[in-house]
Amino acid sequence: MKKSLVILLAATVSLSACNNFKKGPGGLLYNIHKSEGKEKIQEGDIIKLNFIQKSEKDSIMANTYDADQPQVFPVAKKMYAGDMNDVLSLFGEGDSATFKLNLDTMAKYSGQPKPMGTKDTYMIFTVKIEKVLKKAKGEADSTFQKKAQEFFQKDYQATVERHKNAEDGKIKKYIADNDLKVVTTASGLQYVITTPGSAQKPVMGDTIMVNYTGKLTTKKSDGKENIFDTSDLKVAKESGKFNPAAQYGPRAFTLGRAIPGFDEGLQLIGKGGKITMIIPSKLAYGPSGMPQGGISPYTPLVFEVELSDIKKPAPGALVPPAPPVAAVPGN
Repeated sequence: MKKSLVILLAATVSLSACNNFKKGPGGLLYNIHKSEGKEKIQEGDIIKLNFIQKSEKDSIMANTYDADQPQVFPVAKKMYAGDMNDVLSLFGEGDSATFKLNLDTMAKYSGQPKPMGTKDTYMIFTVKIEKVLKKAKGEADSTFQKKAQEFFQKDYQATVERHKNAEDGKIKKYIADNDLKVVTTASGLQYVITTPGSAQKPVMGDTIMVNYTGKLTTKKSDGKENIFDTSDLKVAKESGKFNPAAQYGPRAFTLGRAIPGFDEGLQLIGKGGKITMIIPSKLAYGPSGMPQGGISPYTPLVFEVELSDIKKPAPGALVPPAPPVAAVPGN
């Protein structure tokens, strides 16, 4: 899949440079890199696709390949000529293409303004249509919906099983690639303490201030670290994770309210301490993952954390129970 992604990106750059896009309705521009010649997508079809979404300045805004999370959705009736549903009708199963959606046309017909701060005319997508499930002629809606649900549920379970089988290998490769001398706890947490910090260590119920960066063990398709969350402003901007509404710098949270591996690791260092944690999925988001955060099922996580302060709870305050799966700071 990664190899095909590189090919698609190379094709996109080459074709863009040659201005080789065809014109479609509503200011749409598109180019089909590869066509399997299958029946085109129609309204009501249910499709599975991978995509890379980019700005005109070549900044990647979304990439389903990086999290290995293709999208599945029914194709709706087009709202206007040249919208997302309309452009999908140009492709069939197995096709790969790049298209440019006109943001001014989108704003005009959807009633929604262009994304805040952008001066771009186009939003650019490179897509691969992985699967198209079509309703048979005369097939009842209920029958088709049941068939689609069963198909994609089976497809999803196969993906989950693949992630599960690959997890140990991902952890071992990350440790080897980064030449880490890890310590492993009884729970399966692996860590490296670079700075131990003060003698006093936090316990459940303490409020701690931390700087952190959370990432996947696998790199992005462009070779950069696959960061999904950070409190570091510079890292946020460099990784494309900057959120103008977020506050950067040390963030506060109560120990006992994060994922189990994060809670466990933070109790190993004192104030001023620094630790790198490799957290297996059983101590993170497990078989469900956290799709909205770009974390697939059975995905191990890496956190680089600095503990800047420890604040004890008020006398008599209840210590929160540690949930089996909860949010990391910033989510």
